[in-house]
Amino acid sequence: AIYHHLVRQGLAARCVQLTGTECTEEEATTVHTQRHWAQVQAVCDEGSRSIGGDTYANEATAMCARLSAGTVLDVCRRVLRGEVCNGAAVVRPPGHHAEREVVMGFCFFNYVAAAAAVAKSEFGLKRVLILDWDVHHGNGTEKMFINDPSVLYISLHRYDDGSFYPGTGPAEEVGVREGAGYNVNIPWPHSGMGDAEYLLAFERVVMPIARSYNPELVLVSAGFDAAHGDPLGGCNVTPYGYGQMTNMLRGLAGGRMVVALEGGYNLRSISRSMEAVVRVLLGDAPPEVQVPEGEEIEEEVQEVGKYRAMVPRAAGVALAKVIAIQ
Repeated sequence: AIYHHLVRQGLAARCVQLTGTECTEEEATTVHTQRHWAQVQAVCDEGSRSIGGDTYANEATAMCARLSAGTVLDVCRRVLRGEVCNGAAVVRPPGHHAEREVVMGFCFFNYVAAAAAVAKSEFGLKRVLILDWDVHHGNGTEKMFINDPSVLYISLHRYDDGSFYPGTGPAEEVGVREGAGYNVNIPWPHSGMGDAEYLLAFERVVMPIARSYNPELVLVSAGFDAAHGDPLGGCNVTPYGYGQMTNMLRGLAGGRMVVALEGGYNLRSISRSMEAVVRVLLGDAPPEVQVPEGEEIEEEVQEVGKYRAMVPRAAGVALAKVIAIQ
């Protein structure tokens, strides 16, 4: 649905289009164990079944998961080699809930985490920003880099005092050991958050921290289940909001940015939201920022802002398509 929408809007023709690529065991095990790699294939070989109560698989799922991960890695490498300025990968199944040896939340291989690992190991990057705006906290990504200062993980998500899936991501969770201060959670207390809340959080918390960190690459776990109309997220972010957030992030890392689809369960919402993101990546000017003020919004952002002092200062499209932006 997303790819066909981009075609109809004339955006796919403005991009370098890449076909999907399966990841290898070596690539997946940059963040997962060999046992996890083998178990994903073994479980899927058993046919249609549920895994852990919230994830389902069939005979084709392992291949689709490899395509998702490999495609994101392909786009990331092309950006880092300078073949394209930035890129967007529309891939399913998603990845940010997958832990080193855990399949959960529809996620099998954590491809954004793998992209960060590849950026460091193959290209020598010292500072990678992962910005996760999926409505659900990326527990897998957080765990993988919780003690790693070379990856700054920032997540905006519904928390609802721990009752919203997966129940992780409180503001006070800021990293451990060497990674203390490099994990930033912006946990919304309830449903209904929209452009105003997200853009104010970007202005007051996300962008000051990101600029201080000075990343060499920006990876976005771009779930669109916080979008207006999503049946699971209960939030109200519009394409305008996603476009504005993308535009702000595009000012980091010399524009080197990879946007990878995560969640999102309303086809119209995710298609229009990705359209807004791709337009900004292509260089189309977004509308002027207009952030409504509100007492509740201010209180929520101020609560998260208390933890800013803990953050140190730093010296194509798939369903088997990828769009990489020139």
